[in-house]
Amino acid sequence: MLRQNHLHVSLLYIVLLTGTKYGCGGGGCGACTVMVSRYDQIHNRVLHYTVNACLQPICTLHGAAVVTVEGIGSTKTKLHPVQERIAKAHGSQCGFCTPGMVMSMYTLLRNKPHPTMEDIREALGGNLCRCTGYRPIIDGFKTFCVVSNAFNLFPKASCLIQSTFLLTKMHVFSFDYFETCSVKCMCYISLGIREWRGMLPEWPEWRIRGKVLCFQGDRLKLISPVDLTNLLELKTEYSEAPVVVGNTTIGTNLLTFQLFVIYLLCVHVHAGVSMGAVCTLSSLKEEMERAVREMEAERTRGYQALLQTLRCLAGKQIRNMATIGGNILSANPKYDLNSVLAALDCTLQVMSKENGTRTITLNEELFTGFGKTALRPDEVLLSIDIPYSKPWEFVSAFRQAQRREFAFSIVNAGMKVVFREGTNIVESLNIYYGGVGATLVKIGRATRRQASTSGDELLADACCLLEEEVELSDSAHGGKVEYRKTLTTSFFFKFYMQVLQELRERDVNVCLLPLEYLSALKPFKNEVVCLFPLQLVSNAQSSQDPVGHPMMHQAAFHQATGEAQYYDDIPPVQGELFVFMVTSTRAHAKIINIDPSEALGMTGVVTFLSAGDVPGQNRRMLFNNPEELFAEEEVSCVGQIIGAVVAESREQARRAAQRVKVTYQDLLPVFFTIEEAIQHQSFFDLKRKLERGDMDKAFETVDQILEDEIYLGGQEHFYMETQGLIAVPKGENGELELFVASQHSAYTQEVVGITLGIDSNKITCHVRRLGGAFGGKVMKIASLSAITAIAAVKTGRAVRCVLERGDDMLITSGRHPFLGKYKVGYNNDGTIMAADITYYSNGGTDDSHHIMEKALLHMDNGYRIPNLRGRGLVCKTYLPSYTAFRGFGGPQGLMVMESVLHEVAVKCGLPPQKVREINMYREEECYTHHKQLFSPRNMLRCWDECLDKAGYHDRLQAIQQFNTSNRWKKRGISAVPMKFGVGFSKGFYNQGAALVNIYKDGSVLVAHGGTEMGQGINTKALQIASRILKVPMSSIHIKETCTGNIPNAAPSAASFGTDAVGMAVKDACEKLMGRLKPVMENHPKYTWQQWVINKHPPDYNKLNIMMFLGPHTGVDWENSEGPAYYYFTFGACCSEVEIDCLTGDHKNLRTDIVMDVGRSLNPALDIGQIEGGFVQGIGLYTIEELQFSPEGVLMTRGPSQYKIPALCDIPPQLNVHLLANAQNPHAIYSSKGIGEPPVFLASTIFFAIKEAVAAARRERGLGDSFPLSSPATSERIRMACEDQFTEMAPSPKKGTFKPWSINI
Repeated sequence: MLRQNHLHVSLLYIVLLTGTKYGCGGGGCGACTVMVSRYDQIHNRVLHYTVNACLQPICTLHGAAVVTVEGIGSTKTKLHPVQERIAKAHGSQCGFCTPGMVMSMYTLLRNKPHPTMEDIREALGGNLCRCTGYRPIIDGFKTFCVVSNAFNLFPKASCLIQSTFLLTKMHVFSFDYFETCSVKCMCYISLGIREWRGMLPEWPEWRIRGKVLCFQGDRLKLISPVDLTNLLELKTEYSEAPVVVGNTTIGTNLLTFQLFVIYLLCVHVHAGVSMGAVCTLSSLKEEMERAVREMEAERTRGYQALLQTLRCLAGKQIRNMATIGGNILSANPKYDLNSVLAALDCTLQVMSKENGTRTITLNEELFTGFGKTALRPDEVLLSIDIPYSKPWEFVSAFRQAQRREFAFSIVNAGMKVVFREGTNIVESLNIYYGGVGATLVKIGRATRRQASTSGDELLADACCLLEEEVELSDSAHGGKVEYRKTLTTSFFFKFYMQVLQELRERDVNVCLLPLEYLSALKPFKNEVVCLFPLQLVSNAQSSQDPVGHPMMHQAAFHQATGEAQYYDDIPPVQGELFVFMVTSTRAHAKIINIDPSEALGMTGVVTFLSAGDVPGQNRRMLFNNPEELFAEEEVSCVGQIIGAVVAESREQARRAAQRVKVTYQDLLPVFFTIEEAIQHQSFFDLKRKLERGDMDKAFETVDQILEDEIYLGGQEHFYMETQGLIAVPKGENGELELFVASQHSAYTQEVVGITLGIDSNKITCHVRRLGGAFGGKVMKIASLSAITAIAAVKTGRAVRCVLERGDDMLITSGRHPFLGKYKVGYNNDGTIMAADITYYSNGGTDDSHHIMEKALLHMDNGYRIPNLRGRGLVCKTYLPSYTAFRGFGGPQGLMVMESVLHEVAVKCGLPPQKVREINMYREEECYTHHKQLFSPRNMLRCWDECLDKAGYHDRLQAIQQFNTSNRWKKRGISAVPMKFGVGFSKGFYNQGAALVNIYKDGSVLVAHGGTEMGQGINTKALQIASRILKVPMSSIHIKETCTGNIPNAAPSAASFGTDAVGMAVKDACEKLMGRLKPVMENHPKYTWQQWVINKHPPDYNKLNIMMFLGPHTGVDWENSEGPAYYYFTFGACCSEVEIDCLTGDHKNLRTDIVMDVGRSLNPALDIGQIEGGFVQGIGLYTIEELQFSPEGVLMTRGPSQYKIPALCDIPPQLNVHLLANAQNPHAIYSSKGIGEPPVFLASTIFFAIKEAVAAARRERGLGDSFPLSSPATSERIRMACEDQFTEMAPSPKKGTFKPWSINI
């Protein structure tokens, strides 16, 4: 059963079922969620819980049953209601995350058939989605909250043979890969279709046998002890071996020896709660909830604080796997439990064979360094005693993370104060912080000096002591030094206010807390997004005509059942090999030598590839700049591909790649930031400029001139499916087939042909679907395909390439960082007369002039500025080249202009909404700054309707009142219009092709050149074909995208895919119907099949290929004129946020969007694109932050460090309206492209945050104008809300220290 000779192979690769997806390999996305069931001997019950299969070693599943998504339902048998409802609610777009979502919900229903909304929110907290924006997923699942007879939640066929398996009598895994010290045995797997309660007919037979389980491979040995005595003996013998239970910390980085413990110690109550060290965090949470529910509140204050932390700690799957003991002894200051447990004066029971049991206090002395504790090597942790709270104890827990849930904390804290009964005299004070040092930090002097101090004196003294005792160097690991220092005092101030409030409630004589302070004591509550009904088509339209109806995504059922096939789901070809990239570790260096000898000597390694192995061209021209497939003489960034290792397995290739030795000689200069590039005048040659009006004259006549700048950080695509492909040599005439994840299969075909030195007609690229793309799978995948193709040709065997998440982020890069510098001339009424804007983008090693062009072409947004000039420079730095990303420069260009409008409003003392209205295009016929004619009518309609539906003016007054009444919480609201160009500014890309076949049985086959990546291009093509041919959609099948069917296809990008492909399908079907028309007229009563048969075969070829070519687009950059786009999509958005001025946390309260999509082909898909794009924009403008070291190394290389929006980030009220009675004569059936525009609408969140920060600053007498870079992270929000606490953490002088990360 095992294909790889290593023990830590996760459940993900053992099950050999493709529904369970690899998304990150670290438990950070939930794509690999499965349900595990175990027998609880103590309570005589079966426990069902979700786990991340990528972290779950197969060896730990002895005696467990596992259910994957295939096991609960299938399109071949019967769908489970969970699968059916997520599909029908339009909750599956690219579909890659859908199986994980389904399994999380399924497991919840197994434990709680009628869950609450909070149960659903918690269950999905560990699942990420990059496409949908989460709302439709919740819509589908919330139907389970109401008892309904319409669905049987657990049909009898819900557990299928191929995916429900029980590991029983597993002494040892198979002969080939595992062995015990004395005997070899087989692994027996029991399979069968039964009801869950009858699946294990004799419970005693399922109980774990009293034998030591030993697993041994060539690199690793794992032993599962039978009882505590056995564990202590093993720990004595193997004292350096870690004890692993959940494997959430070590993950795939298992060492040479592990002790796996798979038993839970019982929970019991005495003077507090005693939890077994191997009880999971979920068990701890349940026990704390039970105690809080059943006991008086005074005794459970500490438990309530612990619960507050546990609710935000990791996702449900991780909490189900991670243990209390593991969390404590990992000794990671980012782990939240230690600070709270230490504050509660918890004790640990530890034991060793030689010294027996001893009790130690959980405090700062337990932790001797990062990842190190004071436990002796032979000791194990037995239990943790968590005491009840006493009558005059007050406890609080705090944490601040990049994302409110499912993220490591930046700083965490646990605080407890004990007062002398009935007084304000402090008898003891515990303050512990995590995240401000290598270990847990106790504020010792504050504790000692505050004893016998009155509460009124506590704040000032403690803040001064905190400032002294929290020692963080300016170069501290993790960066954010000033912010972390500020959080320590802010947390304490919150604790101080909380205690004061509670003391006053007990009639203790303490100072009165101002009413406007009280809101600071309430943490933000995470809520789920509300249902918003879809807008349907007119009743006058025939029900047989699917165009305009909210049809379900064509592959939704297959995606929900795990049957939808992605490239890595394709079964292995016999003899298949794996390729792993070897990348540069230097930013700018000469390659002295590449030595693969050690790697080639490793087991399973077949060959090593480098520039010398390229049969064709290793260097090709990309946008007039040379690009190397393999670096030959010099590397220009960390992550540049130098070579590749080909081996028999993924793991062998990965390990061998780490053994390839590359010798470098560092070169100068080396720099990474936009500012440094400006200093070095390091720009790519192609510079762009657009200009209208007379700038010099305009600046002489305006009332005011403003000069400012705004920085916008980059963004990682984080598509759920990483990049990769399978290359299969056909062995005849040099033919090669590629099963590839590409948005531009024709370009991939071209690059592979150039690299191999063969004609494109011998290379066939197949693309069935992509698990997300967002522009990231247009260009970079071509190079990966070429390398994999070289490996296939050289070895004569199929080769698979699947990038790990970290390598994907390192090699492929993402959205360009931008710096916008502007000089604006305006009048006192807010009218902008002139704007001179210079855009700088960080292009890395690539001339990304297409992105810069789009930024410049969008710089006017919806505003008629008579004198406007934009200049664009792409900075050449020593970073990996950035690439296309949803919006393609548009969001950056638009954002700078909106910043201009916002700052002008601030300077004029006017509402930003009024300044925007003053400057909008208003005439029926208007010209953009590049002289393209358009009508802003629908943009103005969107704007007016958005403000009206949002209740903007009433809410603005309410927000002003809220801000007056709340000192430490502030709200802001912002609305922006949008004009976004659709299509490519290079006209030859605006084309599409389709092939339509009609067979004698009447069935229809459609093939087109577009790529299905979740946007629903196949579904819309089906709707169009069904309308023209007048046959049901069920009679039409969409074939995979294939270069052998549709040659030279344009990329699926620029929101133009449906426009181009839809028109091609329409034209092809109309041509076929024209041929059928005589038969239909002569035999009007015939059926469709009879018409087809009657026409066959004399003069009718039931095959038609059509090519659609859009109108010419292009820009004359010398004269600043030209129709850059096919048409414009308009929209408007209004968002409201609330910020916590003490921590920088924020909550998105409500968003209203009105979008002009013309006459929607499918409102369900279009609204899904709007919501998904908007949520991706939330990440761009508020959460997602790329961090590079001063050496140019990307440090955010996975979901542990890089956070995309989760369910907790979605506004509880997300209202999307499609503009009624809108037309678009330029596209298929008057529809409009919608994929890219919504990203920018999330800038309203950014500007609403800026409004809220400004409100906080006004109270302190600070100016409304202040710098705020994007993304508006919690750090930037907090430090912009300047107050007495931020003043305690002044910024160090630049150049006096080496920063942990740099702002590129």
